[in-house]
Amino acid sequence: MNSPQRYTITAALPYTNGPIHIGHLAGVYVPGDIYARFLRATGNDVAYICGSDEHGVAISMKAKKEGITPQQVIDKYDGIIRRSFQDFGISFDNYSRTSREIHHKTASDFFLKLYNDGEFIEEVSEQLYDAEADQFLADRFVIGTCPKCGNEESYGDQCEKCGTSHNATDLINPKSAITGNVPTLKQTKHWFLPLDKHEAFLREWILKDHKSDWKTNVLGQCKSWLDDGLRPRAVTRDLDWGIPVPVEGGEGKVLYVWFDAPIGYISATKEWAEREGKNWEDYWKKEDTKLVHFIGKDNIVFHCIIFPAMLKAHGDYILPDNVPANEFLNLEGNKLSTSKNWAVWLHEYLEDFPGQQDVLRYTLTANAPENKDNDFTWKDFQAKNNNELVAIFGNFINRVVVLTNKYYNGQVPPAGDFSEVDEDAVEQLKQFPGIIAKSIERYRFREASQELMNLARLGNKYLADEEPWKVIKQDEERVKTIMNVALQIATALSVLSEPFLPFTSAKLKSMLNVDENLSWEDVAEKEVLLPVNHQIGKAELLFAKIEDKEIEAQLAKLEATKQANEAANKIVEPQKETIDFEDFTKMDIRVGTILEAEKVAKAKKLLQLKVDVGIDVRTIVSGIAESFKPEDIIGQQVTVLCNLAPRKIRGVESQGMILMTDTPDGKLAFVEPQQPIKNGSEIS
Repeated sequence: MNSPQRYTITAALPYTNGPIHIGHLAGVYVPGDIYARFLRATGNDVAYICGSDEHGVAISMKAKKEGITPQQVIDKYDGIIRRSFQDFGISFDNYSRTSREIHHKTASDFFLKLYNDGEFIEEVSEQLYDAEADQFLADRFVIGTCPKCGNEESYGDQCEKCGTSHNATDLINPKSAITGNVPTLKQTKHWFLPLDKHEAFLREWILKDHKSDWKTNVLGQCKSWLDDGLRPRAVTRDLDWGIPVPVEGGEGKVLYVWFDAPIGYISATKEWAEREGKNWEDYWKKEDTKLVHFIGKDNIVFHCIIFPAMLKAHGDYILPDNVPANEFLNLEGNKLSTSKNWAVWLHEYLEDFPGQQDVLRYTLTANAPENKDNDFTWKDFQAKNNNELVAIFGNFINRVVVLTNKYYNGQVPPAGDFSEVDEDAVEQLKQFPGIIAKSIERYRFREASQELMNLARLGNKYLADEEPWKVIKQDEERVKTIMNVALQIATALSVLSEPFLPFTSAKLKSMLNVDENLSWEDVAEKEVLLPVNHQIGKAELLFAKIEDKEIEAQLAKLEATKQANEAANKIVEPQKETIDFEDFTKMDIRVGTILEAEKVAKAKKLLQLKVDVGIDVRTIVSGIAESFKPEDIIGQQVTVLCNLAPRKIRGVESQGMILMTDTPDGKLAFVEPQQPIKNGSEIS
């Protein structure tokens, strides 16, 4: 473990236009929280900073769609997001809002410093404009084809498919997201940050200085940008929601959200420092402070190129030490989507799995998308809980606490002479703080979580091999040593699990009555973590088994969402070619009743039916087998096109057609009379 140091840790500011889902948690907030908790536990000075990003164009669009003000949108979702972070133990030192006065002043002052230093280019250019909406189309107000990957739903500032950042005027076939109109070009004045001026510095700083310690996905995206050549980037927008541009000529314009949002880290630190009696500049201007940004891959360019260029141009700030961006998390094989409701929302998760925050934290960490996109499945969630947290971690702790209470009234027994097995277990125990720390310090949180589970495995195996419940009958002194060692391992788990499983750690510490000051260093160096005769509490289950029916309920919920999306997106076929009335009168459509039904051999979709159509009983082959069982439709009244020319289908002559329609869930439904009527009744 490294010597104590000062850290400023930031987590990407979430847009306040919707709640938080598991993709956000896995990609940014749990990794950042593990890192911050670990650094605090190892004696470092930490400021873990975040806040609501309340000036994004998506917020304005949400407000327009719902017919409310942007302020009402941000107030609603800031509360929901803030509560979700608290519920899942995300230990921000400060969670602020970019709508606060301290942020407006900080961002305005930052802009003015660059403006007064001549760091901006002022330029009149043509921007996309929607005449009907009487508005310039910045960022998400315009959608078109990405010039790099061909995605037809790219936003005006960034393509979410390939991650490329661009200007709205770069889009191919742009359309207004407000009216759907094709925009025109209209002249307007903006201020640009000349990224090309900083290209040599960025290339040296990123590709040489951080070649060995930044993640390959981050370096790869940065290199692609640099190799394409950097161009000036507008830092203002023609919008009515945001921080007003604080210079003459800036009327009716606001700071670009990706200029103002990262400054939110600074303003949130100021707010925290003022509250805690600290000096905020220590965390942003002192060279011995490490600045680390936790983000998703769609934010790499802003945190590795644009924000560092802003900090460099300002001249007073430190640069990021690392930007350990994660890739995306998918859900059951499909991309998470807020608009399609294809997500596991945190507030809904707690309704279905109350008190099981750590199960989700552990699953998302053990399956984190650190180097490539990864998939969350409910079956894997169940397996991680039942096979690891319950069967390994929870089982070991339960055995230790139950046996200590049973044999020694809950008091730690004295250890006798150590066997080779005991010495080996204790020696391995002392290695784990360093092993886990090394993984965390390299931002390998998946690896670190598995090392924590390996410590639980060590304890589980030690008890299973030594079998104190059997040995107690022959050698009571030996059992005292076994239980003493097992209690030391359990205590180590209570300390080392805190960054990953904070609720479990607190519960376990309470159960073992552990000294709150016990540190990672103590676990590595102390011979005894729980002294002889120390009194522990009664056993409580740390984790509960998750049953199949709970998982089936979650899968059913997703299936319902999938079907609703398919129904909403289903294309209504255009009207067919016009026919004359005489053509229509040629069709003989009658009501009939199905008398017999059976599957057609070697045909997945076909049923062979006997239908009484009033004038006769005829055979009809119908492609309805995937929607109906033969035995369920006997007696069903149907509508039959009787005078359709017969044709052979799989060797059976079909003498008519059953009229059907589609249902919202993709099944077929009969076109039937509302009440029983006589077979052969004509429909005209």
